[in-house]
Amino acid sequence: MVVLATKLYVEGDARDRSLDALRALVDNEVGELDVEYELGIRHDDFPTVTLEGPDAVAARNVLAEEYGEILPQLEAGETYVGTLQRWDEEGFVLDAGQHVRIPADELGLGPGTPEQIRDRFGIVQHLPMRFVYGGDDEPSRLADEERDRLYEWTRGTGRLNVNSATRGEVRATVNRAGHAQDIVTVERLGLLEQSVVCREGTDPPGLLASVGEYLPAELKCVVP
Repeated sequence: MVVLATKLYVEGDARDRSLDALRALVDNEVGELDVEYELGIRHDDFPTVTLEGPDAVAARNVLAEEYGEILPQLEAGETYVGTLQRWDEEGFVLDAGQHVRIPADELGLGPGTPEQIRDRFGIVQHLPMRFVYGGDDEPSRLADEERDRLYEWTRGTGRLNVNSATRGEVRATVNRAGHAQDIVTVERLGLLEQSVVCREGTDPPGLLASVGEYLPAELKCVVP
């Protein structure tokens, strides 16, 4: 069994739709392998995939590489994926099966409070983020590849980041609001965290104002 480092935290019909979306994503990753799988949801909202068949090990590796994996033990100096649980003046707290604090001075994302940094980079709650675990002797920090990803966002054409919606739901909402020609793509960041990549000349705050009434979700802009 592999525990995926992305959360399914919605309820009701939205949870059913999210499970259907996850099933389609998993099938896309491992559907050509000789393996059968069953989805589940842990008590902490992390999805599980139980795998059986000759290609079970290969399928597990594919899913862990694509989503990150929640492991029972973390080793100092190793890189893992955790989801943004909360933030305060002291830094970010990621959920990696256990809560891991990233101190403000270990974020490595420039000046400002953690709240200001979150706003500047469009970091929505539950976003999967890579970090280097510090263990008992050193503080944990954001991984270099995570910092590079976030800085790359600010050098692009602008983004609108969303949580609590599948990629299909976000794409349909953008189309419904009449902005299909104003975006490049909807990039999947996690199961329920998406990034709408704007075309050159599209104003991310204006896009937020237009689609926000249709999406009951947290929306944050990345303005280049």
